[in-house]
This record gives sequence, C-alpha cells and structure tokens, in this order.
Amino acid sequence: MTTAPSKPSAPGVGAAPQLPPFDHKPAPYTGPSKEEVLAMRREFLTPALITYYKDPVMIVEGKMQYLFDEKGRRYLDMFAGIVTVSVGHCHPKVLEAVRRQNELLQHTTTIYLHPNIAQFGKKLVSTFPKGSGLDKGVCYFTNSGGEANDLAIMMARCKTGAFDVIALRNAYHGMSSFTMGLSAIQSWKQPIPHGFGIHHARLPDRYRGQWGYDDADAGRKYAEDVLDLLRSATPGQVAAFIAEPIQGVGGTIELPPGYLAEVYRIIRAAGGLCISDEVQTGFGRMGDAFWGFESIGGAGVVPDIVTMAKGIGNGAPLGCCVAKPEVAAAMAKRLHFNTYGGNPVSMAQGMATLDVILEEKIQERAREIGAYLQEGLRDLQKRHGIVGDVRGRGLMLGVEIVEDRTSKAPATAKCAAVFERCKDLGVLVGKGGPNGNVLRIKPPMCITRADCEFLCRVLDIAIGEQR
Repeated sequence: MTTAPSKPSAPGVGAAPQLPPFDHKPAPYTGPSKEEVLAMRREFLTPALITYYKDPVMIVEGKMQYLFDEKGRRYLDMFAGIVTVSVGHCHPKVLEAVRRQNELLQHTTTIYLHPNIAQFGKKLVSTFPKGSGLDKGVCYFTNSGGEANDLAIMMARCKTGAFDVIALRNAYHGMSSFTMGLSAIQSWKQPIPHGFGIHHARLPDRYRGQWGYDDADAGRKYAEDVLDLLRSATPGQVAAFIAEPIQGVGGTIELPPGYLAEVYRIIRAAGGLCISDEVQTGFGRMGDAFWGFESIGGAGVVPDIVTMAKGIGNGAPLGCCVAKPEVAAAMAKRLHFNTYGGNPVSMAQGMATLDVILEEKIQERAREIGAYLQEGLRDLQKRHGIVGDVRGRGLMLGVEIVEDRTSKAPATAKCAAVFERCKDLGVLVGKGGPNGNVLRIKPPMCITRADCEFLCRVLDIAIGEQR
C-alpha cells in the first residue's frame, strides 16, 4: 500500500514555470511551413475538420509525454492524442515491435493464419476478471472505437432478436451514421435521419443533476429513469444498454456507485445485453482497475460486451470488441469480415503496448500519479472560484470551469481562455462537455510528478487570470 500523496505545489510569484528537464533533442524539421500546411488543409481536406487553438499548433515529433512543434518547441502533452497514447509517444519497445513486423509482413487478412492476432487475442482476454466470462471471451478486431461500438450493437441484436438500444444522454460513441445515433451531444450530430431504435436515458450527473455527490443512493435513483424509459419507449424488450464508465467527450462525467449494477439488472430482465464502452477508460487509465466497469461498477458487475480502441494500440488505428463466447456465437450464423481487422502490424503494436502496460505497471502508475495530480487540481479548486468541479479517476480527469459555484453557470469563454493560455505556457490539454467548459486532462500514462507540478503551476496562472 502506498501512503496518500502530497499535492503538487502552487507556483511562486515571478517568471513563468519551466518544463521539467527532458533528455531528448528533436530532429530538425525540413517539411512545409505551418502556413503551407494550413493552406493545403483548407484546399484539399474536408471543411468539417477542426483545429485546436486560435493559432493552431503543428506537431511533428513526440517522445513519451512530450510533443514538439516544427520549430522544436516542447509541450507537455496532457491529452494524449485524445486519450489515445497510453504508454508514451514513440515508446522504444513499441517502436521496435512495429519495426520488426514491418520488415517481415505488413498485411494479410484473417482468411490466412498469422500468429500476431491469435497471440494478442489470448493476452487481451487474460486482462479481464477471472470467472467473469469475459476472461474466456472472443475478440473481433476493428480499426476504431466507433467501428467496435457499431459491431457490438449488431452482435447484441443478433443475439437477442430485439432491436431497441438504450444509451445515455451526453454520451459519445463514434461518428459513423449509426454510432452518431448512439451519441447524444448536439454538436456531434449531423442533421440527417439517424438513431432509429435508440433511446437516451437521463444522464446520472452528480454535479449538475438532481442527486449529487452527497447522496449515497444517487446511482439507484438515476437508474430508475432507465426502467421508465424501458416501459414507455420500447416494446418491453431491448437488445442492449451501452455506456462509458466515465464519459469522455461529454466532460468526464463519472457514473455514480450502484448505477451500473441496477441498470444491468434492469436491462437483463428485459432480455438485453450490457455493453461497456472502454475506448477511453480501459487499459488501466482509471488506476484502481484495468477496466472502467470494474472501477465504477464494483465486484460482480460485468458487461456482456466490452468495446475498446485508443489506448489499446498507443496511437495505432486499432479497436476491438470483446464478447462473452455465447454472445459472439450469434455472429457465426453469417460471415463477418474486416479487411484490416487483425492487421499484423497493428497487432504487433497492440501486443507491445499491452506488454508495456503490464511490465511497467502502468495501471499502478495511473493510480498513484493520478491521485497526486488530483490533489493538486483540488487545491486549485479551493483557491479559484471558477473551478466548479474536479472529477474522474486515475489519469482520466476533468476540471469544470463555471462563472461561480452557486449558479454553476458554464463559463465557456473563460474555459477557452484558460485552454489557450495553457498552450502558450507549454501545456496541451483537451476541452469538452456539452458547453465546452470542461478541461479534459488525460495524458500519456508515463507522466511524472514533476509534470503534474508543472501543469498545476500553469493552470494556476491561466485560471488566476480569469477574474
């Protein structure tokens, strides 16, 4: 057992904080200028693309928890490519595994045998709780989390014979035409018909909702809306319920204790399956457990299907849908195929990433460093009135910026200003929530205490300027 960590210290008065020392010199950049890249994006890429920051950052190199722009400036990466880089940019063990595989074979499909996909599948299912059924599960490898979620719903419908699906308001599950229907944030919904058969339950938000952090029974109370929705909007049978243990894009909203246990009971009584979207919460990021459903749901709460991506491959375009064997069997009635699912290079990168997570005790690191960082963020909350809430677990944290704590009015403009100022001072964080007022802090899980201290000093300056 480790003792409770001390919190990162507040900054002194004077010069801007300096990044911790780091022994890496970026390679000289010789490509097109930032202005040229911007011009090419505008001409040749979809106008739907967005960039962070008023003056976008061009990132050309990464090493562990740091990123470098075309001029060689170093930034502390506290967003990990949208919660994707799990063990560090260009981790040497991951790089070596990919190099070896690239030199042997870059592509086959699952119509031929290859050891990587079988070995990775075996190791991946071994990370699930013993006796859960998922530890005997089967893997369907995909190219993204959205694709894994799409497949999970298809699998649930095939298994149950039902069609309706219940998801949560404020959820994000992908951007295909189907997963856009699962998602429930207006800014991520194109104005086209979508979401047929999908129903969105009340968000169990203990910061803004009816039942707060001080209500020990909040989980059960919020779960009653799922039962009401089942009775009022479905024929009484459903194919599935899907939820993120902590909503990522939605602003780091953590499901309350008891919620999953009660909802899973309700859904299974209606013949449905339970799906945990672990695209952002899996692979030890939440610190106290390898999978988010273990951390949030507690003992005995086990989904039938788990979807994953992002941290699974440390940046590779890789996702996976893991299902209990009896659920997966429903897909065997017809053929299922994915040209790139199980690609040997992607499998090599995923397997090497998982090896590093286990060998370097990344989950334990996420717990210890995450607790240290959260103490520093809570200290900022005590000293700055616009910090309304600090929430999350491990290294999946959120800081909600409000006009004041009494009204809890979202301070979207102030959050944007803090977000920009952090970049100017050398830290890249994320931003989310339906009002764009939540700082998303989800770094590569190799960060150090010195990095946490630097972040808190930067945030103290950036937040302190918003009065």
